[in-house]
Amino acid sequence: MPVNKEAYSILNNQLKEKNVCLVAVSKTKPIEDIRTLYDLGQRDFGENYVQELVEKEAALPKDIRWHFIGHLQSNKVKYIAPFVHLIHGVDSFSLLKEINKQALKNNRIIDCLLQIHIAKEETKFGFDEQELKQLQGLEALKNMRIIGLMGMASFSDDKALIRKEFRNLKTIFTEKAQLSTFNFQLSTLSMGMSGDYTIAVEEGSNMVRIGSLLFGERNYTH
Repeated sequence: MPVNKEAYSILNNQLKEKNVCLVAVSKTKPIEDIRTLYDLGQRDFGENYVQELVEKEAALPKDIRWHFIGHLQSNKVKYIAPFVHLIHGVDSFSLLKEINKQALKNNRIIDCLLQIHIAKEETKFGFDEQELKQLQGLEALKNMRIIGLMGMASFSDDKALIRKEFRNLKTIFTEKAQLSTFNFQLSTLSMGMSGDYTIAVEEGSNMVRIGSLLFGERNYTH
């Protein structure tokens, strides 16, 4: 399925009016599709798989801002540390330490989002509110910076439930945003995907991750 240029144009304009960053989720999609959106002005792209991200980064323009949005294993951080723009979904202190270590090796400060567990499903990764309160030792990590929070709502048709979960995360974000240090400066609240981004934006999201609305359904055969 070709890239839906019209859908991109409409969505991009809507989100720009609301100062919401659109991350185009390009995982499993060919380089040609990414280049199509790039030529329309899109610069933020999200990938789930480290090897795929590394290959695409090497083949595409260097002004693309690459977001790693999948579940990142500590032993794979080193492959994306030289260039990644933002790591979404950081769900453990040990992963933060590894990001810091690899950022130091690359003489960079890598921006991160902490993933907060807001959904009812047990399959979702992330810190819960109690773990977030007990997060200690951040001051020693001088090469990573936590710039926001992200969360995924329950996979449900219950819009009231989804809205409640997003609202809960916005409350946590507002509370934590008051705590500002050199490497903990919350400005980004990432929540909302193709199926629920409108609710997310209404509840305060300023970054959404959109894939199927732009690229069509994903191909998982490779």
